[in-house]
Amino acid sequence: MNAERMHQIILRPIISEKSTMTAEKHRQVVFEVLADATKAEVRQAVEALFSVSVEGVQVINVRGKVKRFGRTPGKRRNWKKAYVRLAKGHDLDFLGAGA
Repeated sequence: MNAERMHQIILRPIISEKSTMTAEKHRQVVFEVLADATKAEVRQAVEALFSVSVEGVQVINVRGKVKRFGRTPGKRRNWKKAYVRLAKGHDLDFLGAGA
């Protein structure tokens, strides 16, 4: 996989109450990834970009909610979420609390 694709796969980390509890309890980090990204691509991208060792990756396709936009009904876009389990001794800190 080329370097450009690696930088495009991971869109953003998901920082929420649920993802924070998952990080503390199971050593997992949650990312929003491209809809066509595979588990192997997510693993390679995380290992290369953050210099950590990855034990496993689980991906979830999140369906967009049906919402109203004014008078007209609409639908939010579908997206993919990846739960990345890090090896023991490896950690990612997006909030900078450890510094």
